[in-house]
Amino acid sequence: MARRRQNSQRWLGRAVLTLAAIPALYLLAALLGSLIPVNRGWQEPDQGVTIYLADNGIHSDLILPAAAAGLDWHPLVPQRDFAAPDPAARWVAFGSGEERVYLETPRWRDIKPKTIWSGLVGGRRVMHVEWVDNPGYAVRAIRLRPEEYRRLWAAIRSDFALDVRGRSQHLTHPGYGPTDAFYRATGKASAIRTCNSWIADRLRLAGVKTSLWPPFVQGLVWRYRETP
Repeated sequence: MARRRQNSQRWLGRAVLTLAAIPALYLLAALLGSLIPVNRGWQEPDQGVTIYLADNGIHSDLILPAAAAGLDWHPLVPQRDFAAPDPAARWVAFGSGEERVYLETPRWRDIKPKTIWSGLVGGRRVMHVEWVDNPGYAVRAIRLRPEEYRRLWAAIRSDFALDVRGRSQHLTHPGYGPTDAFYRATGKASAIRTCNSWIADRLRLAGVKTSLWPPFVQGLVWRYRETP
């Protein structure tokens, strides 16, 4: 009996150590992924199309011109999908994340265990879009060459799940306010494919220097110049 009890305690100790090691390994991978650059030869040009990165301390958004370099967001995310956007808004913010986390947590205090679980293990991804009057709230700015901007535009657009007519699929959700809305997206989001790593992947596809894998916002935005 004593030997059996010792074996049980030994297995329990190993299980506890294993569970404790998972978040530690995740944080270590996040640190390394945030420090390792991709497209390391890229340099910001003196002229081009300026985009912005917004950061609320946990989540980041890409803010792009509504129309630039011959590309226009109006057909994909028409203002009729939004409650009361400014018709003169000249910017559009894009974020991407797990459906339950986005739709069921308009405020941080609304987070529940099942929401956290969905965000960790993975669920359907949605696009969060907002028409923006002024991107002055953004923390970082990135100037792109026209060809880089076009690649970024195409990378973001490709993540929208389209219907049989090639139109974006607006979700019947009130959004967080009168200027934002949600759309169906392709793929899934999880603790590996976070909202911040999604932006890093889009910048990588555009040819812009970014972090290899930044699941946290701090590992993404530090590479870019602060907005004035």
